[in-house]
Formats: sequence, structure tokens, C-alpha cells
Amino acid sequence: MQPILCFGEALIDFHAQGNDERGFAQQFVPFAGGAPANVAVAVARLGGEARFAGMLGNDRFGDFLLDRLQHEGVGTQDVARTSAANTALAFVTHDAKGERSFSFYRPPSADLLFRADHFGNKTFGDIAIFHVCSNSLTDPDLAEATYEGMRRAHEAGALVSFDMNLRPALWPQGSEPHAALWTALHLADAVKLSAEEFAYIAVDGEEAALEALWKGRTTLLIVTDGNQPMRWFHPDMDGELPCYSVPMVDATAAGDAFVGGLLYQLAALDGRGAERLQPLLTSLPHLHAVLRYAAACGAIAVGRQGSFTAMPTDAETKHFMETHA
Repeated sequence: MQPILCFGEALIDFHAQGNDERGFAQQFVPFAGGAPANVAVAVARLGGEARFAGMLGNDRFGDFLLDRLQHEGVGTQDVARTSAANTALAFVTHDAKGERSFSFYRPPSADLLFRADHFGNKTFGDIAIFHVCSNSLTDPDLAEATYEGMRRAHEAGALVSFDMNLRPALWPQGSEPHAALWTALHLADAVKLSAEEFAYIAVDGEEAALEALWKGRTTLLIVTDGNQPMRWFHPDMDGELPCYSVPMVDATAAGDAFVGGLLYQLAALDGRGAERLQPLLTSLPHLHAVLRYAAACGAIAVGRQGSFTAMPTDAETKHFMETHA
């Protein structure tokens, strides 16, 4: 299996634990996280070959993230370091149902300083998939590096994946994200959105959004909605698939676990670039099996706390699928 390269931010998620009598967290415990880094760890846990590209600060948090990525078996040869900014931090609190809220300490942060020339000469040479999310679009210069990475991945014959993973708090106050998001959407072969994100881009209705999406490179869109049925779309067909209903402990990394499971399955398919999707789009049972596997990864992750720590193995995922309808 060729490597899956995940690009963007790695950060420290400080998870609240225990509340005092006024409802404030008594302590925050650090967990390694960051959406694309989570996806890389998910792929590695499942048994795939994963690499991470991004910028970390020359601080102890950066050291911690690099150590955790390497401990999980993620390749870090595409990681750059800087002393110009510290590693990004996020403080995570949860409601009674396990839904999370984020307080980000970014910008300034090291991940925002990655530029296209930080990609190495061999970065894209052997990869099957290049994966990004919208958190690397919040700064204009970093966004250009992200788009350049997507274009270079296409030139190298890789499939390009985009999980919007929209975090409005990360965007500059008063900014309008739609243009940046649509540039990335049009550069992606496979797109994953939450139901809320689909509604966000479908300002003129879903049909108009789909028509706009098919004008780019995208041939597969997947829309998730927690334990509600997921929906999938192709220019010539669409459908939906039931999802697992499980108790929620922490939703922080559920979407990233889903994407990791999806990309792990896609990397095992033959073909270059979007050709990898053709076996799925010509065989609905195959597509449904891939989506069910990804959904199982996400369902397992919501039952665990943290980000890297929540990701399942392939054996755990298959056992879950065998024991859950």
C-alpha cells in the first residue's frame, strides 16, 4: 500500500477533566491532536502507511507532538520546525452528551508558517493520497501552500482528499471563508462534509451546491451526520447508508477517525488519482462496505477520550462491525 500524506496542523488538545461547584474545569490534560495529524494516526493504527506534513514550533509541545506521531508509526520526514512561533494549543470542553467546544490559541502559531517551499523534492513522489482540511486555509499564505500541495499531488498521480472540518473560530474576524473553501473543494477528488458544513456551502440549496462541486475535480462527496444516515453523492447517482448508534464519550476525533478509515480503504484500491474511486462507483456493495468501515472507525472513536488515543486498530474495527448492526 502506498503512503497517505496528511497535511496541516498538529496541535495540543487540552481536555477538561472534572468540574468545580461553579462548573469550571478543575484541570486540563494534554492530548496530541490536530485534524490532519489525527487522520494520519488513524491510518497508521489501522495498518496503513501514513505520513504527516506541517510545521511545529521548536518548543516542548512541538517535541511532544513529533514524539507522539513517531510513536504511532507516522512518518515525519515532511515535518518542518520553526522558532518564529509556538505550537498551536486548543482547550476542549464537553457537554453532558460528549459534544465538544474548542477555545483555540492560534494565531500566532507555528503551523501557520508552513509555505510551499517547505515541501521536499520527494514529498509527493510515492504517495497514494494527499489529505487536507480547511484549518490550513485560514491564513492566505498557508492557503496558497495548501492549494500548491493539492496541485502537486495531482501532478504526481495521487488522489486528493478534503475534509472541510470547519472551525469558524480559527478564521480572522470578519473574514468570508466561502471563496477559500470552494478553491479547495474544486481541487479535491473526494470530499467529506458534516451535515452542518454541507448546509454552510449550500447557500442556494443542495442542488446548486452539487452542481458547483461537479465543476471541479470532485467525483465523490460524503456527508456525515453523527448517528444519522450518511449520504453520498456522485455526478450520476447518490444514496444514503445507516450509521451506528453508540454512546458518546468524546466527539473530538470522530470525524478524523471516519476519514482515516475511508482513506485507508481507498489507498488499497488500484489506480492513480481519482481512478481509485472507480471500483466503488461501479459497485454499490463495495462502496457501502468502505463507508461502513469508515463509520465503524468513527463510532469507536466517540467512545474514547482524546484524539490520537481514540483511534482504533483494524482488528477492533472489524470486531465492531461483526458485533454491531
